[in-house]
Amino acid sequence: MRLIRLILLCLIMPAAALAQSFEEIARALPEGSYDDRADRVSALASSGDPRAEALLTALVGGDLAVLKSDGRLVIVTDGSATDALSGDPAGSVTRRDVTPVRVNNNLRGHVRAALGTLGLVAESPAARTRAAAQVEAAPDPAQLSALEAALSRETDTKARDALEIARASVLLVAPDATPDERAEALALIAERRGAAAQVRIRPLLSDPALKDAARTALADIERAEALRGWGLTLWQGLSLGSVLLLAAIGLSITFGVCGVINMAHGELVMLGAYTTFMVQEVIRTHAPGLFDWSLAIALPLAFLVTAAIGIAVERGIVRRLYGRPLETLLATWGVSLILQQAVRSIFGPNNRQVGNPSWMSGSVEVLGLSLTWNRIWIMLFALAVFGFLMLVLRRTALGLQMRAVTQNRAMAAEMGIRTGRVDALTFGLGAGIAGLAGVALSQIDNVSPNLGQGYIVDSFMVVVFGGAGSLWGTLAGAFTLGIVNKLAEPLAGAMLAKVMILIFIILFIQKRPRGLFPTRGRAVEG
Repeated sequence: MRLIRLILLCLIMPAAALAQSFEEIARALPEGSYDDRADRVSALASSGDPRAEALLTALVGGDLAVLKSDGRLVIVTDGSATDALSGDPAGSVTRRDVTPVRVNNNLRGHVRAALGTLGLVAESPAARTRAAAQVEAAPDPAQLSALEAALSRETDTKARDALEIARASVLLVAPDATPDERAEALALIAERRGAAAQVRIRPLLSDPALKDAARTALADIERAEALRGWGLTLWQGLSLGSVLLLAAIGLSITFGVCGVINMAHGELVMLGAYTTFMVQEVIRTHAPGLFDWSLAIALPLAFLVTAAIGIAVERGIVRRLYGRPLETLLATWGVSLILQQAVRSIFGPNNRQVGNPSWMSGSVEVLGLSLTWNRIWIMLFALAVFGFLMLVLRRTALGLQMRAVTQNRAMAAEMGIRTGRVDALTFGLGAGIAGLAGVALSQIDNVSPNLGQGYIVDSFMVVVFGGAGSLWGTLAGAFTLGIVNKLAEPLAGAMLAKVMILIFIILFIQKRPRGLFPTRGRAVEG
């Protein structure tokens, strides 16, 4: 009731009298008992004077004092004093020059509650939302009237939601709240706060009037959190699957057409990431306004750089080793070591900073799950790359020739298809796709010379599991392994989950050596 009277008084008094009243209350703050000071703190917070926040912050922080020389109220910071009412400098002071305004734990809590009340009348909706969150974190029945007054005039949706939660939190600890008000507050907190509400609800299990409602609310929250956990695991599996799809899809077409186990594929992914780093460095130096376009600029450059390297490797090394898989594997492994060392020599061994454009930063709430924009865009990008490759294979002359060479190389050559040229272009296309994967992975992983090593084994598992040369098999294999991996991690741990998946794939290929979606043709059937 005291707080209500003070608020009404502040609304009625004219501005000059209000300013005078604030100064009188502030000067009297060091006097009397701690209860008297608590009353004055409430009056200062309710005054609406802009000086109240700084004064109360200094009080709770132990920086408010009285000058012994003239009795002025000052804020002392690092040996310098500032007049608490006028804001004018009061010179340098020592401990002997001032008398601190004492506070105890009860008064300190009262001051924090008053500071929260101050934020409830701020002009900014964001400030009011933060103030409501502070009240929720440390609910005080003395704040109930201020919360209800703030709710009655609040127009911002987000701030209003925060105020309603804060009011419900206060009602749960208010001794004069009715059973119906407390039950309604409990239901509101359980509905809107999810797992965070459990800490506030559990103490109510010992309350005879609310224990049944609290037990029901906790059971509902646990069920909702279990469903949310499964949904989050599924999302993480899909996200990992999109990354594996990007990393493996280029390897799949290279392996399917050329029959080459390209151990340098991971390093081509790494080169795509470093291309992104170089593009962003140039933009930061010469055109900072284009930073949001950095990935759009890096994509074609990464594709061209890695495709050119892929064609060079195929023409210079791999084409001499067709039909000799072990030697091809060793040769491409040597290429991977050369590329890694070249990057270390040019850029150094440390991680390089690659920033997220604004449209890939932050997150969005979907069905109670917080989904980051960079993961969402990477998933969409992976599906777009998959669709692009499907169009190439189904709607272009190169795609027709690639399918012909995959199914029967000898017959394709007899039909006039230049299989060597197809091999080079296929190798270049697979390498270019690896570069695109590097651009995407630079947004979620460390850009370092070892970037590709973390994906090469998983990429081969995806290709073998889905079927070499089959894009649909790569798609199915990537998302299947991604989801299974995330489902197994909570049960067995990250490392053991990978071992279990590897064992599963070994057993699987014993039954289906050509994978989920085997490529069909005379050469394959033979």
